Amino acid sequence: MSLIRHLKDTEPFNHLPEEIFQEISTAASVRKYPANHHIFHQNDPPTGYLYVIKEGLVEIVVTTPGGSDMVVDYRKEGTFFGGTPIFTGEPYTGGARTVKATECYLIPQDILKRAEKDHPQLSAYFARIVHSRVRQLYSEMVTDFTQKALTQVEAYPFKKRLSEIMVTTVVTCEADETAQQVARRLMEKKISSVLVLDEKNRPCGIITEKDLVYKVIAPEQANSQTLRARDIMTAHPYTMAPDTYMYEAMAYMTGHRIKHLPVIDRGEVVGIVTLRDLLRYRSQKAMVLVGTIRDETTLAGLAAIRREIVTVARALLSETRSTPEVMEIISYIHHGIIRRTYEICLEQHLAEGNFLPDIRYCFLIMGSGGRREMLLGPDQDHGFIFEDVPDERMPEIEGFFAPLAEKVVQALAQVGYPLCSGKVMANNPAWRGRLQDWEERIADWVHDPEPQKVRYSSIFFDFSPLVGDPTLAQDLRDRVHHLIREFPGFLYHVMSLDLRYKVPVGLLGRFIVDKGGEHEGELSLKQGGIVYIVDCIRMFTLEKEINRITTLDRLKALVESHVFAPETAEHIRAAFEALIFLRLRHEIAMVERGKEPSHHLDPYALPKNEQDLLKESFNAVSKLQDATKRHFAKTPF
Repeated sequence: MSLIRHLKDTEPFNHLPEEIFQEISTAASVRKYPANHHIFHQNDPPTGYLYVIKEGLVEIVVTTPGGSDMVVDYRKEGTFFGGTPIFTGEPYTGGARTVKATECYLIPQDILKRAEKDHPQLSAYFARIVHSRVRQLYSEMVTDFTQKALTQVEAYPFKKRLSEIMVTTVVTCEADETAQQVARRLMEKKISSVLVLDEKNRPCGIITEKDLVYKVIAPEQANSQTLRARDIMTAHPYTMAPDTYMYEAMAYMTGHRIKHLPVIDRGEVVGIVTLRDLLRYRSQKAMVLVGTIRDETTLAGLAAIRREIVTVARALLSETRSTPEVMEIISYIHHGIIRRTYEICLEQHLAEGNFLPDIRYCFLIMGSGGRREMLLGPDQDHGFIFEDVPDERMPEIEGFFAPLAEKVVQALAQVGYPLCSGKVMANNPAWRGRLQDWEERIADWVHDPEPQKVRYSSIFFDFSPLVGDPTLAQDLRDRVHHLIREFPGFLYHVMSLDLRYKVPVGLLGRFIVDKGGEHEGELSLKQGGIVYIVDCIRMFTLEKEINRITTLDRLKALVESHVFAPETAEHIRAAFEALIFLRLRHEIAMVERGKEPSHHLDPYALPKNEQDLLKESFNAVSKLQDATKRHFAKTPF
């Protein structure tokens, strides 16, 4: 990687004059760091350098209130870190630790500080969140909550990444080594597996103790001196990246019934983890939810797991400052429960003598589930896509899937997922169909955007595949983009319907609460703010044909597409995180009082700083609404 060529293409350096680049080129040094080396720690004083990664991988870590390290970001080749203290003079807000052997360019701070005098965008960039009052208030609230929370389960291990627990010294062998040599290596190293490398030093297989028993020791004719590693290895082993969360790896290894998982970064072996490693770190309460869902055989058992989500949510919220990650983990557990419920229903349906039609199909999950933004009380939003088949086959297909859909809906209600009040469920014929049927429905929504159809579209457009052939979902998404491209005025109608209401804050800064009914004296965090952020961001991503899942991933993509400035996006992100945090914390409190979770709360019951945060968040939402209205009001018909 050429340092100067890279900086010239990277914000905020891309506007600097040539003479500064020449000075940087002369003054920059190169330093190598071994794997698992702390370049600096959180709260260390500034080292006086900006670090640009020439080769390797670095993780950014922060210390949790419990005193453990938590990985919050990764920096790869070509990216930089450690810049903010150069301009603020404050200690590092997070540490930097190498995942593998890493080489960095070190740019002295003196050059950057001199350049900043004529180019203030440098310091403005690195101080990007200091000026966000929403972010500041949100951080203060989370810190206060974390310090006061009495965590019921150990949550931090649930958040670990493989890079934090993997063994980095991986024992390997060549493909032509004998089985006897491999066995001796296992014995000498006191390990249970060896990775097999090909002629290019890339992993091509794995040999475990089980392989030796089944392929060398047990067979009568096997010869350990003539059998080669390539003969007994399991080819193309399952692998994962170093930034994979432990809960994902746990579920993956349990699902594939494997006990050894090589960790690969861009084709290179950087570590290995075993099921025993994961079990050693796992949280008894939290990990059991992920680890046992797949093996659960009853709806009552799944319902019990479903009820435990609140315990995990409270623990995770207490142990982390990343509310979106908490929401994604909760969604991951919900997805597992819903998928297993579907599988149980399918097994029962087949056992009753029904025959699965020979077609490609996909069970979709929509709304917050499709976005992986589920909290404690999600209802059911789902449907079926079938491949395009002749009309004469539809009675056979409906004859199987219609009663299956009814089973799934009732089973999910039994497990703890309420029926959708709008009947956006697979047992409704309007939410089942071939690709061509879905295309006709969406075309009807787009060309005749009356309010109910627009409401349906806002749920549907967040669909994701859960069971079956995911390529059908991608084909359907391509058709959605095609139809909106043909009639961009549809997004104007979506904007007109979704944004006709304002956030619940009056001109004098007073909260606007319900005047009567079940929620008298309360306001809705969902309908008053969260839904507007979700809908506005979705509109922009539909226009740009961006295929991202979560709201914040979509927001990031919109920054990359130059739709939003980074400062604007950060303001929106902070507001979204704050509203989700307040809602999830409130839902947890309600469930623990024996009530159903709700997104309605009394804003005046909040402390003064949290009321300020809520108003600032609503203010950010209001500005996003205005920007969305201005943009889509110009959309041609």
